[in-house]
This record gives sequence, C-alpha cells and structure tokens, in this order.
Amino acid sequence: MIAGGRAAREFVRRDVGAALVPWVVARVLVIGALAMTRYGLDGLVAERPEPLRQGLFAWDAAFYRAIAEDGYATARESLRFFPLVPLLARGLGVVFAGNDAFALLVVANLSALLFGALLHRLALRETGDPALAVRAAWFGALFPPLLTLVMGYAEATALMLAAAMFLALRDRRWGWAIPAGILAGLARPAGPLLVVPAAIEAARGWRSAGGRERVARVGAVVSPGVGTGLYLAWTGLAHDDAWLPFRLQNETSRRGGFANPVTRVIDGVGDLFGGDRFGSGLHIVWAALFVALIVVLARRLPSSYAAYAGVTVGLGLAAENLDSFERYAAGAFPLVLAVAILTDRRDVERPALVLSGAGLVGYAMLAFLGRYVP
Repeated sequence: MIAGGRAAREFVRRDVGAALVPWVVARVLVIGALAMTRYGLDGLVAERPEPLRQGLFAWDAAFYRAIAEDGYATARESLRFFPLVPLLARGLGVVFAGNDAFALLVVANLSALLFGALLHRLALRETGDPALAVRAAWFGALFPPLLTLVMGYAEATALMLAAAMFLALRDRRWGWAIPAGILAGLARPAGPLLVVPAAIEAARGWRSAGGRERVARVGAVVSPGVGTGLYLAWTGLAHDDAWLPFRLQNETSRRGGFANPVTRVIDGVGDLFGGDRFGSGLHIVWAALFVALIVVLARRLPSSYAAYAGVTVGLGLAAENLDSFERYAAGAFPLVLAVAILTDRRDVERPALVLSGAGLVGYAMLAFLGRYVP
C-alpha cells in the first residue's frame, strides 16, 4: 500500500508535472483559434459554418455528445461511435448536475493530460533521456493531428489507454495490460490493433514463462478484441447486426470501404501535383512523414512500437476516403515518440515545437471553418 502510494505521488510529481504546461498551452491555442475564427468572421459572412457554431462539440464530437445525453437512440449512424467515452461522460455528468456535455469535455481533456503523463513515463523508460521525455509530452499536446484531444472526441481516452497498455506490456504487468486493452477495445474501432504489439511483447520470454503467466500473456493479447467484441455483441442483440458499427463506418460517405493502399498512395501523389492538393494530396504528405517516423521507431525503439504504428498507418491508407487520415494515424502514439527522438538538438527542438503549435492553430481554424475534417 505504501509503495503504491509512493509510486502514485511520483507519477503525479514527475510525469503529470511534465505534461501539465504543454496540456495548458494546447488548450490555449485551440480555444484561441476558435475565438479568433468566430470573431474574425463577424460581419464578413451571413451565416457561420456549423462546426464554428458547435465549437468544441463540432464534427464527431457532436455524436459523442448526443450519445452521452440521449443514448444510441438518437440516430442509427451513431452506432459507429464506440461506447466507452459517452458512458464515462454520462456517469460523470451526475457530478455536474446532469450536464453530460461538459462532462464529455472533462473526460476528453483529463484523458489528454494523463496521456501526456504516460507518454513522458514511456519515453523516460525506453530512452532514459529526461529531455526527450519532456519533448514527447510537448509533442503529445501540440502535434497538429491531435487537436481533437481538446474537443469532445474519444481520441484522448483511446490514446491514454493505448499508452497505459504499452507501459504495462513493457513492464510485464500482464494483469494491468488486460483491463487497459479491454477498455481500449471499447473506446474506438481501432482498439483491436493493440493486439499486434501485445502479441510481440507476449512472445518475448514465452518459453521461460510459467503456466499462469502464459495465461496472463494470452489474456493481454486478446483483451482489445474482447472489448470490441462486447460492443459488437450488444449491437448484434439490439440491432440484429453485430458488424453494423463497421458497416456504417465503411459507407461511401465516410471511410468508403477498403482500398489497395499502394494504389491509394499513387492516386494521392497525383492529386498533390494536379488535383485535390489540399485534400488527398495533403494526406499523402502526412503519410510520407508517418512512414519516415515508423523507420525511426524501427531503429530506436523495441519492435512493438514500429509494428503498432505501421499497422495503424497502413489501415488508415487502406481507405477509399482519406478524410481524417491524420487523426486516425496519430492514434498510434509511438509516432509522437519518433518526433521527440528526431528533435533532440536544441536548434531543431524549438523551431519544431513552434511549427507544431502553429500547425495546431491552423488545423483548428480550418476544422472550425468546416474546411478540414478532424
């Protein structure tokens, strides 16, 4: 008990302390971008774009808010949003006199703070470099595709759970990895991808592990799938179609089903030089950056990090519609660790952080104007 209390205090002092300032700065930048965009349009347009009116509840956040307030009965298409974050918001809403919308923002933003803290802990564990760990916390807050960590999205909670599961896997604490994996599988459709790094870590030292430990390792590997399976089982009972959440997500107006990622990249390169430069073309620029970061992970960190990032980015590219690709890919938090590794020189670190913060503001403004799908 005493050791546990000491570890908790150390986590708050060292890891949460390192993540707190970047977390505050990210919220100042995104909320400031929202305010600048709103007031900058006064007198210039007859009607504000819908995302601008919705603010931090724009885009997918509007669905999470509706589910938290009224459940899945609001609309059939809401079933593509997994239940963990709306349920947490609904439960926490009791504390805020039934204000489930405010509770949703609390869940998302508190999760973002804990994600930054866990990212700091992981970076310190894997590299032993305190400066790199602090940089990881900063990029975990300011990386442009992560603007949804300020909004009422499930990304912050999913990232927090993924980082927590990685920390448990790397420390061989299989009993902690299992609940983290189950909850991750309930948070977002990409949760089951955590099976890949879990399997890699579980395979290490398998021969020397005892029977009970082997069972725990297997439990950690299958836990993300169990979490997702629970939601799909409920969907099957309630709507006679267990795969309905994925079918809705793969409709033409959304993800658009699966495509050959190589062909999709080639098409995107064509858009970059003569078509939809600021749509598919820009996504390909990000894809190239993510691939480079995966190479960094493969060289500098254990293979589970690169494998998780690779399968996440690959799945994002295997979509007919690349809207929100950056957000989906950034769900692989090891990419942020790679950015921290690459910016280990002072003359690189500061410009990179400034550029990242400016990108966060720019993407936020485009999202609130309805020009970019976060």
